[in-house]
Amino acid sequence: MRLISYFDDDGTLRPGLVRESLVAPIDAPDMRSFIELPPERRNERIGAPTLDAAALVYGPPVVPPRNVFCVGRNYLEHAMEGARAAGRDLKLPDVPTFFTKATTAVLGPDAVAHFDASISREYDYEAELAVVIGMHCRDVDESRALEAIFGYTCCNDLTARDLQRAHVQWMKGKSLDESCPLGPAILTPDEIGDPQALDIAMYVNDVEKQHSSTAKMIFSIPRIIAELSRGMTLLPGDVIATGTPEGVGFARTPPEFLRDGDLLEVRIERIGSLRTRIALT
Repeated sequence: MRLISYFDDDGTLRPGLVRESLVAPIDAPDMRSFIELPPERRNERIGAPTLDAAALVYGPPVVPPRNVFCVGRNYLEHAMEGARAAGRDLKLPDVPTFFTKATTAVLGPDAVAHFDASISREYDYEAELAVVIGMHCRDVDESRALEAIFGYTCCNDLTARDLQRAHVQWMKGKSLDESCPLGPAILTPDEIGDPQALDIAMYVNDVEKQHSSTAKMIFSIPRIIAELSRGMTLLPGDVIATGTPEGVGFARTPPEFLRDGDLLEVRIERIGSLRTRIALT
């Protein structure tokens, strides 16, 4: 299934299922409510495909129940470029490095991210594959971790690098409003195939800046879920961003930070394109 969320006439975000050029409305208050349904009851909530997909205004495909979970330094080349830029030796962690982005950072596809130049001068991009959890689960065994996944979507982990450095702990630099675009859709696992074999790229103003494969993750998706769920319950609708490959702006020579009017595009194989326009004032 390819699932989206769209705004209806009164501005309410509604879930839907994409079928070619049409969208079938889903009888549920929101996407998270649909995810919470037992799998065998989901199909009965899907209506007839009557809405023109091209005419709809899309929002984030899911609004998670709490902060977005993120994994830092999960591609070797990105970890290496970060160490070089900081002038330090590379030391890889033994376990995934987790941090979070606030839910107020979540933004939909084809939206404008508004940032304030007086807060940061170093806004940066990060293309990431995001996992949407499909069940209440805790202490998930790595061998069965993929069973906990409802689907996959694109994420852009927009980051204020100077705030990230100043606060040491990453949450502030990662959690500014509108700094977590998600979308354009959630693809269920049967549509994705092997999530560790997806092409992932970032384009800025149609120029390729990142290009890699999810096969190059240091910690696999099952390992991430197993580690995160140890002693901690994951909830339906939780979103986990799985890290970014090399090519981010701060590690370039010279550094390349975002400017007013920039068009960002995360492209992930099968899922599609997540576009965001930057408004920097």
